[in-house]
Amino acid sequence: MSQNASGATSRQTLAKVLVLIGRYRLLLLASVLLAALTVVLQLYVPILFGDAIDQIVSPTSVNLQALAAILGKALALIVVSSVATWVMNLVNNRLAYHTVRDIRARAIRQIQRLPLSYLDAHSSGDVVQRIIADTDQLSDGLLLGFTQLFSGVITIVVTLAFMLSKNVGITLMVLVLTPVSFLVARFIAARSFDMFSRQTETRGRQTALVNELVGNQRVVKAFGHERQASEQFRALNDELQGYAQRAVFFSSLTNPSTRAVNNVIYALVALVGARLILAGQLTVGGLTVLLSYANQYMKPFNDISSVITELQNALACAARVFELIEAEPEPADATAELVSRGGKVDISDVAFSYDKSKRLIEGFSFHAEPGTKTAIVGPTGCGKTTLINLLMRFYDTDAGSICVDDQSITDVSRASLRRTYGMVLQETWLKRATVRENIAFGRPDATDDEIIAAAREAHSWEFIRRLPQGLDTPITDDSLSQGQKQLLCITRVMLCLPPMLILDEATSSIDTRTELQIQEAFDKLMRGRTSFVVAHRLSTIREADQILVMRDGRIVEQGTHHELLARQGFYAELYHAQFAGSAS
Repeated sequence: MSQNASGATSRQTLAKVLVLIGRYRLLLLASVLLAALTVVLQLYVPILFGDAIDQIVSPTSVNLQALAAILGKALALIVVSSVATWVMNLVNNRLAYHTVRDIRARAIRQIQRLPLSYLDAHSSGDVVQRIIADTDQLSDGLLLGFTQLFSGVITIVVTLAFMLSKNVGITLMVLVLTPVSFLVARFIAARSFDMFSRQTETRGRQTALVNELVGNQRVVKAFGHERQASEQFRALNDELQGYAQRAVFFSSLTNPSTRAVNNVIYALVALVGARLILAGQLTVGGLTVLLSYANQYMKPFNDISSVITELQNALACAARVFELIEAEPEPADATAELVSRGGKVDISDVAFSYDKSKRLIEGFSFHAEPGTKTAIVGPTGCGKTTLINLLMRFYDTDAGSICVDDQSITDVSRASLRRTYGMVLQETWLKRATVRENIAFGRPDATDDEIIAAAREAHSWEFIRRLPQGLDTPITDDSLSQGQKQLLCITRVMLCLPPMLILDEATSSIDTRTELQIQEAFDKLMRGRTSFVVAHRLSTIREADQILVMRDGRIVEQGTHHELLARQGFYAELYHAQFAGSAS
């Protein structure tokens, strides 16, 4: 059996899907019973038609009374069978959609539990592809499977039973030739699954690329990258086309191949049946019934072969979703709550790296007193933002410890730790909602007066009140400037008033005049709060209680602005390079 990228075979993936389907046993039982009822009624109708034909002995000898009774009975069975089929389709729809709903809900919950390392290693487009498109494909496959697979299997079993009641020899002949269809279908399905797996994986990479290009179209145009972007997409599209064509080619062989085998079986039944009529061992009506059953018996094999093809695609998609669902979540969270008693922070001999073969931070130690302002500076890639990730426990340290108010952050819940921090990043994040909902993200119960007060403090109220609907204005990624987005993120923190603050280039997209106002607001907000400020503009951190100068994952200097300048070390180099030798 072919394997997908995650190493899960289609059989293993199907077993996982069946476990989820098992939660809806009543619906599953109802589907099977309705399928059985529908099949039995549909297969009994040919017997009635065969009896009706036998009532016509000659043009002048027709038992009209018996014929009418038989046809009336057949009509009643057809009506009942149609109603049962309609109800069965409703049940199958409900069963398929409930199952896929559960899978998608599990995937969304899993994203909330996954470590950032997983999300950093997988593009957002690929993750979206798994949750949306792959689960949709699984839904289509399950719906087709429930609709045709149950009915097909039951049809085969019941048809054989009815054929045995008519003629044992012909039934055995059909039964002996049946495995040929199975072998053909299995041979093709094994190759189809591998191609569908490759197709699904490539489609995920394509979605990620489209998401990246559309989301950064301004950058693409600004750097004249249109031709290269188109070529990159064309190459990926050609790769997808190749896998898709091969998947369609192999899957399209299934139906005609099994149909050819089944037509041979049908012809043999007609030939043998005709000889039995001549020998007086079978009536014309009996042959009509056997031919009808032979066709009914073989039709499910064609349907099942189509279902198998669709299921291969669905299972390839399901395997990708299960890979996400079964990814290793964050380590179990502690139940204890962090009790903040001022905001003392101790980092002792911490080591960390994203790639375990390359050390990023080693032997990192420092102490921050409650209510102090600690600035973190250094060249790009020295580990400033990584330190923030460790403080917030977005990542766990490889060695050493981080304590807040003498409590190890690994001994308290992540939620309680993160509630003690207010965080404003260089990269803004706003959801598609109103201005009010975005500001009150951390405090949904905040009143309008509190929101407006926070907006005034953050100097965002001036542009908010000019919006068409004020606080009720819906916003999207393109409806605000980068500076306005950052002001809203700052307002969000102003509203929460956490005991500690983390500012990672929080004013990088704001004009100089507004930056001075924001610095004023931050100074007021940081008063009495432990705060960590990552800054490239060294003019913003002159008043910090201590400045950590980082290089290659280590603290190379530590002290106040004036102390560090007096040492004429690395900080002095950075400062004078930035201000072209201006005095402190």
